[in-house]
Order: sequence, then C-alpha cells, then structure tokens
Amino acid sequence: MPSDTIEIQAAVCREFGRPLSIETLRLDPPAEGEVRLRVLASSICHSDVIYMDGGWGGDLPAVFGHEVAGVVTDVGPAVRPADAGVGDRVLVSLLRSCGRCGQCEAGIPTQCAAEFPIDSAPRLIDGNGEPVRAGLRVGGFAESVVVDASQVVKVPDDVAAEAACLVSCGVMTGFGAAINTARVQVGDSVAVVGCGGVGLNCVQGAALAGALPLVAIDVAGDKLERARAFGATETIDAVAGGMAARALALTEGRGFDVVMTATGSARAIEEALPLLAPDGALVAVGMPPDDERVALAATRLSHYGQSILGCKMGGARLRIDVPKLFRLYRNGRLKLDELISSRRPLGGINVSIELARRSRDLRHVIVFPG
Repeated sequence: MPSDTIEIQAAVCREFGRPLSIETLRLDPPAEGEVRLRVLASSICHSDVIYMDGGWGGDLPAVFGHEVAGVVTDVGPAVRPADAGVGDRVLVSLLRSCGRCGQCEAGIPTQCAAEFPIDSAPRLIDGNGEPVRAGLRVGGFAESVVVDASQVVKVPDDVAAEAACLVSCGVMTGFGAAINTARVQVGDSVAVVGCGGVGLNCVQGAALAGALPLVAIDVAGDKLERARAFGATETIDAVAGGMAARALALTEGRGFDVVMTATGSARAIEEALPLLAPDGALVAVGMPPDDERVALAATRLSHYGQSILGCKMGGARLRIDVPKLFRLYRNGRLKLDELISSRRPLGGINVSIELARRSRDLRHVIVFPG
C-alpha cells in the first residue's frame, strides 16, 4: 500500500435495498487535477435513497452520499491554488466540468461531456482488494473522499459544515430551478408541486425572485406549513380533491407562468401540466425512477406555446452560483439550518436512511469528528 494511501471508515452498499455496512476501506491519493478531503458533514439526499434502493441501477459495491462539506487534506499536482489548497474548507458537488468541451464552452457545465480518469480507476479499495465505486461521483458516506477539483467550492469560515453540505445538491437544485432554469421574474405566478427538501428551495428561490402568487402543493400538511415559512403565499393540500381547480382559481383561471415539480414521480408531472398558463413553462426538477413514463396531451403544448424544461442540479455553475447562495445565507435571506431534521454519526447512518425513506423529514445529516 503506497504511503499516501489512507484507511477510512465508510458506509458501503453491497446489495440494493439492504442496510449499509460500515467497513474499513483504502483510499488512494489524489492524482493530477484531484483533491482529497476529510469529510465533516454529509447529508442524505433522496437521490441517494433511490440509488441505494436500486431505482436507477448501477454497479455495486458502492459508497453513496453526494452532499458533502469538509477540509482539503491533499491536492494533485495540477490543482490551482485558486480552486483548492490544503486546509481549505469546501463543499463537494457531484457536478464535474472540464471547462473545454462544447457544453462547458456554451455555459452549461452540468452537461459536461468529458471523461475523467477517476471514473475508470476507483480510488476506494475494500479489505479483499476489490474496487468500490464512489456513488454519484462523490462517495460521501465516508470519512474522506477523492474528487475532481472542479467539484469543490470554498466555504466561508463562518458557515458551518452542516449547513454548507446542503448547498451541494438540494438547495442548489431547487433554488437554481427557479432562478436559472425557470428564470422566474417579479410578479410571475408560480406553483411548486412537492415540498420536500428540494421543493422548499424551489419555493424560496421563487420567493426571492418576487413570484406572486407563489403556491405550494403537497399531500402533507406539515410540509405545506413549512412552505409558508420558506415564502409560499398560498398552499394547497392535494389530498383534498379538486387540486387543479383550486390552484387555477388563484390565478383567476389563467394558469401559472411557471410550475415546478419537485417530486420523484412521473404522475406529478402529468398532473401539473393542466396548471400551466399560455406560454407557461413546466420545470421537471425531481427525478423519477427509470421505468416511469409521462403521458401528455401534445396538442395542448403546441397550441398554447407551453414548454417542459428539464433541470439538472439547478443548471448550476458552481463557482458562480454557490458563492451567491452563501451570501444570501449569511445575510439572513436564505434558509439552510431550518432544513436539518437530525444529526447522527456514521454509525447511525442506517437509521437516518430509513427516516429519509419513510418519513416526511427534510435533511438528515451525518456528522464526523473534527
């Protein structure tokens, strides 16, 4: 074992739908444009749960977890000091970008087409000498990770790791869906379907943009109450029946300029389409399992000039958008701490995962010493 390879504790997924096992793994040093960091906080995103349950397939064994904040402990020789240096506090995103391909040059780094060496040469090795995948390009349910330098963004000293890690995916995705993808304008009528962790950030992004009315729709009363705290002006309980009629009444029958679906359900997309105003846009934010399909009335889209937009990670440009989010948070305009439902050490991760799977809580955070 090379002297700069370290041993770490990690929560390994060896069988879809089964509890994770806490194992000792070897983690190789960073190469070229990569960084290694000690994890301080790792939040459980619903995407992690879908992957661990087999909803999107993939190879096992793997370490999942992609909402991460930590401290850089080692950098590869090609990493620029402006991007990351030893001792820097950073968050980690699953987004990688080369900065040179056509998509990156066009300003859409979320669709970067480059291949990275770390994908074909896993940095994690188990006790039997077998490679372990870093799920969702991070592998954050572990004491340390190695990622490409393009995946990290520096965190201000006065932002706690538990809050910072939330920005890595859920906050960035929901907020960016409203600001970057939907481009909500002051006075736009906006509806958000699904008010979990991502949906609440769709709400607070649209609220900061000046949406009115801003309607939150969900099947859970407690989620709707939270949505008001995050900026919703109206709420609708979808269980009560007549959801579409009640929602449209809030726009005097015209429909909404923007509807964002923040649930992992194809049915939610189908039910949201009738809420659109002429020239309105539906933004599909949540990611359903691969086998779900959407049926729609195609003529309505063309007749009314409506559109359906996909949204990956809020269309984020990490080093532009993340500092903005931290500025909003530090000035009391963006809620992060309110998204945390629980904190547990790595040994309690299966409890947190089960809560994330079964309950209506927001984010369960795994915290590490130091």
